[in-house]
Amino acid sequence: MKYIIDFDSTFTQVEALDELVRISLKDHPDKERIVKEIESLTNAAMEGRLSFSESLEKRVKLLHANKKHLAQLVRVLKKKVSQSFSRNSNFFKKHNKEVYIVSGGFKEFITPVVAPYHILPENIFANTFLFDYDGNIVGYDKDNPLSEEGGKVKLLRQLNWKEDIYVIGDGYSDFQLKEAGIVKKFYAFTENIERAAVAEKADHITPSFDEFLYVNKLPMAISYPKNRIKCLVLGDVPLETIEILKTEGYSIRQKRVPEVDDKYLKDMGILIAAGGEKLTAKWLEKANRLKVIGYLGNSKGMVDHEACARRGIVIFDDKRNNRYNIQFIPKRVIDFVNTGSTGFSVNFPDIQLFELAGAHRFIHIHENKPGIMAKINEVFARHQINILAQYLKTNEHIGYVITDVNEEYDKKVINDLKKIPHTVKFRMLY
Repeated sequence: MKYIIDFDSTFTQVEALDELVRISLKDHPDKERIVKEIESLTNAAMEGRLSFSESLEKRVKLLHANKKHLAQLVRVLKKKVSQSFSRNSNFFKKHNKEVYIVSGGFKEFITPVVAPYHILPENIFANTFLFDYDGNIVGYDKDNPLSEEGGKVKLLRQLNWKEDIYVIGDGYSDFQLKEAGIVKKFYAFTENIERAAVAEKADHITPSFDEFLYVNKLPMAISYPKNRIKCLVLGDVPLETIEILKTEGYSIRQKRVPEVDDKYLKDMGILIAAGGEKLTAKWLEKANRLKVIGYLGNSKGMVDHEACARRGIVIFDDKRNNRYNIQFIPKRVIDFVNTGSTGFSVNFPDIQLFELAGAHRFIHIHENKPGIMAKINEVFARHQINILAQYLKTNEHIGYVITDVNEEYDKKVINDLKKIPHTVKFRMLY
């Protein structure tokens, strides 16, 4: 198996040449016009409206860049690695022999950016710049197939790999590999930009690298892709709140209560509600997968705190209608989803946590009955699982247990934990 990953707008959040021209023309009076021209040429090539070779030649002529600018660019790009690639760095470490970067970009900036992710230098295929005596970029190696139209297809035909190949990218040149019958599947990567002309031709649209790993049953940093977590926004929730949730990668739908169909209600994992929205028990009973409610106001009398707690649904609200709640509430919700922290919850025992590297975190919510903690630990002991840390808090109705374990464990433990009597909800975070 081989995994081909594009660089610009895939491995990184941005197009490198677009960033390079912003650096090289920092004080140029015509900077904005040239930047827009390069961006236009980039998009035309990525969407298949202009040949890649023509686009590349025109963009390089507009750069006015030097080797010193490349050093600055690398510093920028290292901070712009796509979030889902960054959090799955362990995948690259374990599979570095199977991962390849194939890009119409340039090795001079690609190699130092991907190096911290254990991607082998010999697995990087990209263009190379030509420099004059003073280090100015004066062109590129036109004998490199990646400088040509259909260059990725030409390169892979030369390599003549026999294994199954999966390609992940955002551009038309990535789709061409599928069109030519060279790769098994093409995954349109849309975490940073979605090009409709490309996405409609893909075998699968992957809004994050987590999604790619999930559908292919490969090891991933989190247990479930964030793009698959459905987040319902009810009422007049401020745009800033919604943007925070979108940036985290959740699938957002904004509705009024009567407009929400039962199927979506059943599948949603997060609910964000504007102050004044009444959430009836009958309505919430249909939300079988709901984990957390973020209420932008005082939820007392608007949401049944006790009923939600009994069903394992955490509520965060703002009794004082603080003007900062448009940021505070979504951040508490995100922290709960990512780490299991329930600090500032109005209906759950208060446990504040941080993410633990090199471990898995299990969340077990149960009715507050005697002996359940012993049963949980009996399951771990029976499966010979090493517990790194464990946290327990209870209130009148429920017990909330978080257990961090070492990386290796028998998958059967999950079913055994779910089968413990009086279990309300179980979740594996990462």
